Amino acid sequence: MLRMVERDHLTVRSELPLLNQVQQWFEQFCLQYLFQRGWSEKQLYRLNLALAEGFTNAVRHAHEALPPETTIDIEASLWVDRVEIRIWDHGQPFNPDAIAEPTPGTPQEGGYGWFLLRRLTDRVVYERSPDERNCLLIVEYNRQ
Repeated sequence: MLRMVERDHLTVRSELPLLNQVQQWFEQFCLQYLFQRGWSEKQLYRLNLALAEGFTNAVRHAHEALPPETTIDIEASLWVDRVEIRIWDHGQPFNPDAIAEPTPGTPQEGGYGWFLLRRLTDRVVYERSPDERNCLLIVEYNRQ
């Protein structure tokens, strides 16, 4: 079984201006652990973009009716063969498979975030955790 090499955790309030702090935290994680293990800038850029999309979805949609003090927990885990990012929010559960992917050239309200997440990374999983939080799992495998 492959093992976890490093892990870090961040808890922030549900406020869009904190996206910069979230991305800086992840960039620091990348500088400290991923570059030295052969991860490309392109892979890390895509992961950071996916993290930004997941965080903003949690703030704008899951926590839309909740106070800004409501926290979002984020975890970055480096495994021997992959990086996993988990984003937990306190919103109501929903079914991301019910969101229709946008059709090119056709205006559509919403759905672009999930479309983008699925295209940026190798695996995206949404699930409801036992503590009644939503967990978005983003996975990227290292292909060096």
